Amino acid sequence: MASLNDIRSTFLEYFAKAGHEVVASSPLVPRNDPTLMFTNAGMVQFKNVFTGVEKRDYARATTSQKCVRAGGKHNDLDNVGYTARHHTFFEMLGNFSFGDYFKEQAIPLAWDLVTKEFGLPKEKLLVTVYHDDEEAVSIWKKYAGLSDDRIIRIATSDNFWTMGATGPCGPCSEIFYDHGDHIPGGPPGSPDEDGDRFIEIWNLVFMQFEQFEDGTRSALPRPSIDTGMGLERVGAILQGKHDNYDTDLLRALIMASAQLTGVDPDGPQKVHHRVIADHLRSTSFLIADGVLPSNEGRGYVLRRIMRRAMRHAHLLGAQDPIMHRLVPSLVREMGQAFPELSRGQAMIEETLRLEETRFRKTLDRGLRILDEELDALPEGAALHGEAAFKLYDTYGFPLDLTQDALREKGRTVDTEGFETAMKAQKAMARAAWSGSGEAASDGIWFDLADRFGSTEFLGYDAEQAEGQIMAILSEGAEVDSAGTGTSVILVLNQTPFYGESGGQVGDRGTVRTDAGLVKITDVKRFQGVFAHFGEVVEGTVTRGEGAELVVDAGRRSAIRANHSATHLLNEALRGALGAHVAQRGSLVSDERLRFDFSHNHPMSPAEIAAVEAEVNRYVRQNGSVETRLMTPDEARDLGAQALFGEKYGDEVRVVSMGARAPGDTGAAGKIYSLELCGGTHVARLGEIGLFKIVGESASAQGVRRVEALTGAAALDWIEAREAALSRTAAVLKAPAEEIADRVRALMEERRALQGEVSDLRKQLALAGGPREEAEAREIGGVRFIGRVLQGVTGKDLRGLIDEHKAQLGSGAVLLIADTGAKPAVAAGVTADLTDRVSAVDLVRAAAVVLGGKGGGGRPDMAQAGGEDVSRAEEAIAAAEAVLAG
Repeated sequence: MASLNDIRSTFLEYFAKAGHEVVASSPLVPRNDPTLMFTNAGMVQFKNVFTGVEKRDYARATTSQKCVRAGGKHNDLDNVGYTARHHTFFEMLGNFSFGDYFKEQAIPLAWDLVTKEFGLPKEKLLVTVYHDDEEAVSIWKKYAGLSDDRIIRIATSDNFWTMGATGPCGPCSEIFYDHGDHIPGGPPGSPDEDGDRFIEIWNLVFMQFEQFEDGTRSALPRPSIDTGMGLERVGAILQGKHDNYDTDLLRALIMASAQLTGVDPDGPQKVHHRVIADHLRSTSFLIADGVLPSNEGRGYVLRRIMRRAMRHAHLLGAQDPIMHRLVPSLVREMGQAFPELSRGQAMIEETLRLEETRFRKTLDRGLRILDEELDALPEGAALHGEAAFKLYDTYGFPLDLTQDALREKGRTVDTEGFETAMKAQKAMARAAWSGSGEAASDGIWFDLADRFGSTEFLGYDAEQAEGQIMAILSEGAEVDSAGTGTSVILVLNQTPFYGESGGQVGDRGTVRTDAGLVKITDVKRFQGVFAHFGEVVEGTVTRGEGAELVVDAGRRSAIRANHSATHLLNEALRGALGAHVAQRGSLVSDERLRFDFSHNHPMSPAEIAAVEAEVNRYVRQNGSVETRLMTPDEARDLGAQALFGEKYGDEVRVVSMGARAPGDTGAAGKIYSLELCGGTHVARLGEIGLFKIVGESASAQGVRRVEALTGAAALDWIEAREAALSRTAAVLKAPAEEIADRVRALMEERRALQGEVSDLRKQLALAGGPREEAEAREIGGVRFIGRVLQGVTGKDLRGLIDEHKAQLGSGAVLLIADTGAKPAVAAGVTADLTDRVSAVDLVRAAAVVLGGKGGGGRPDMAQAGGEDVSRAEEAIAAAEAVLAG
């Protein structure tokens, strides 16, 4: 019996031999179609190739595309587990031609695969075609030898595919397998077509027209092929089964569930095992592709699927979380074909374990409340919408989970009442909301969040994606469109742009539509909505348009490096300075990083060097940076550091980096840095390149600030200083390693020369003049000397005052230094006279005349400055007037 893995390999190898490029499955989160919540078909990743927007180096391809249908119009969640062929996760096998071949080759390729490679009996197969596609009919007859009664013409849209209201489109041709007349149901197009006898296994789409807004169509110059074959469906047929859940892969997961719970996989409770097996696949693949449970968007759909599976595990009697314990079984079955499962296994297990642990705390109570509400209702009555909303709002029961629980009791939910209660709660929240104070138009963000929900952030693993413009704001108001030169704020349903938060700056880049281009200069978050600030630089952008979103990759890369380096710096500071170090603020930009932390003293050069060396040691270690999801309390219990300024919800992203050396343990055990953080980070620490501290200063009392550079910026900083050092060495005519000694010697020589110059100035100032006894005049009973000295500085006056006082023995002195610029003045009074005369009074009187202000010192010595040396004699006279009384 061929396994599903064998069938997948056979399909891909068959088309590879036919010249098709084997292309890996794209992620479940579409990057090129903003209208899709999840990838739901094989052609999604090739959409831009079909429309001509993107070119690839191959013209035909084949894939096994992982798909999820659990949200939006493609939602099979309610039927999963209860039918033979509904799944939230499935694989779509497909072959594609981008203008290379068409019907005349696509049909033979399909027929030979199913009849020769897979060996299905021809008499068990029939096909459908669009009713006027005579070309396809002719090929089926000629190549496959099918008679008219086995080629069914369908005139409805079931057999005519369109990409949208406009764009590529074309007829379809489906291959059906007949399970036999012992299974109820009729062929496609018949009144009994919904039965299970005839099962569609493959759909061939012939993309041959372009549809316009007026409904007309024209032939495409290069028609293309898009096909899709459900692996689980064809697997069931090839394994002789009628039920997809009986195929080897799903059966292995069901058996793993049965083994953990001890419940018969084929007994009365088999539907629970089927739900668990299906939901294990969808949740694990979604987590592996970066989706984490939340209360918005894709994360909310993931949470719904997870909690639905967990309730079924509870119904099987599982006392402890089991979903995470099933992941190894899934990895064994599908990890080889999808290596992202193996790479993300730890993250998948941790996320499932956390969610199930949390949900179990409220599940029992919620189910009791549900039973109490039902007991109060008449037999068979629907559950009140208000009660269903209470279960959702208070206990985290998604509406469909409540509906699933009621389905087993033959009950339904008043969904209109549920929606009414939901709207009432939003109205109350709006009325109570007082705004964030961040912008004058805060209220508009609440309205936008209410209408469109939170923006889906794709930027943890993407720098380019497509989004849909939900709103355009200009000058504080919503507008339908905006033209060139207009400053705008764009709101999109999803974005790879990071919104400023937790110290990390917002991204920059471009938003391009078919008709316009916006240059994005900043992104901020308001009420969960990402606001893209920018200017329309080309054409016009319009609300509702799809757009290509491109983040400035170089800038984002620098920001990531600086952010990861900040985490390493935080831990290195704690190691070097002590456990008292705690973050008090940060800024992470593309140019540099800034980190404020609690510490009472300046860091010594040795401490700075030690911290820098520690960070660079882990950069060279080049360990991987890993992210996990958990509650804030669990994260702190593990030793994770909470970053200042970050707001945390029920779940947090916990970023770990670096492995400590043997014997070295910290708060987070062997992990070097473990922090709660919602920012973007490098994948490996080596991407930081180089870390360099360029500043250490006081930020506030008891808070120090470190500024640092990474990567190319750090290297540029070092090279600039090396260049300056080389220039200095050239001037000094000394090797770089001798510069310090040479400068020290020059400074000592300079100080000696300055002393000599000062002595010479004093000697020059005193030389050649009359003796002090002759110069001194008696004023008010006090001997007084007043002089204007040339060639001396203000610094020289103090020593000269002391010499004059020594010569006087008793008296007062006023000296003015004529420096050729602003004059300096000093006064001195001998100790025996300070009770009668103050040097401060003398110098202040002179300073006023010289155009200066104030002056200060002691009664025996005072100094001041001035502006106008030409009035020096008047200044001396002013001092004499003070003495004269």
